Amino acid sequence: MLILLVEDDPSQLEPLRTALLKVGHTVDAIEDGETAQWFAFRKDYDLLILDWMLPKVSGVEICRVYRRAGKLAPVLMLTAKDTVLDKVTGLDAGADDYLVKPVDVLELLARVRALGRRSPMWQGDILSLDDLELHLSNLTIERGSLTTQLSSREFQLMEYLMRHPRQVLSHDQIEQAIWSWGDEPESNAVTTLVRRLRQRLQTVDAKDWIETVHRMGYRLNPPN
Repeated sequence: MLILLVEDDPSQLEPLRTALLKVGHTVDAIEDGETAQWFAFRKDYDLLILDWMLPKVSGVEICRVYRRAGKLAPVLMLTAKDTVLDKVTGLDAGADDYLVKPVDVLELLARVRALGRRSPMWQGDILSLDDLELHLSNLTIERGSLTTQLSSREFQLMEYLMRHPRQVLSHDQIEQAIWSWGDEPESNAVTTLVRRLRQRLQTVDAKDWIETVHRMGYRLNPPN
């Protein structure tokens, strides 16, 4: 998933960012609320992880404004505030879940998995579209009796395409979804990655699922 992670303490931000990256997520890690709010409205995130107390704009205010704008991505709040009233305030602002500091990394990853799989396309650790299945546990893709292994980057692209079937996705959208803020992919990185993924899909008889839309980008077109 493409995740916005906001935490003003670098000693806490970096371990959480590293843990999320290790399990295959793309993470934009931000240290202040004002910058985080700017990012939240300019990228199509799958999940927001917001510290409650942030410089300039609080996490709960970011959540409140985000929901008022009609944004639907799940929001996980991180906070030292653990009273019932504080939890109610966060949930009323639009948060989906709540994790009290100090954050246990394994619990955080479990909450992230749970929030990320609220889509009806997910069944446990499997993302399905028609007769194609993407397996998170071992980074494989299956169709009928055929299966192939994906690299982590190929997996991220396939997940992004499957989450947005039949939508034309530009090079910029794909870069934002797969490469974290601050990364500088080469100019032909998306084209190269799409070519590699098509080669993988060919082994499960699904090469033609990815359509090139001239001068616009790419679209995942399942046969049904």
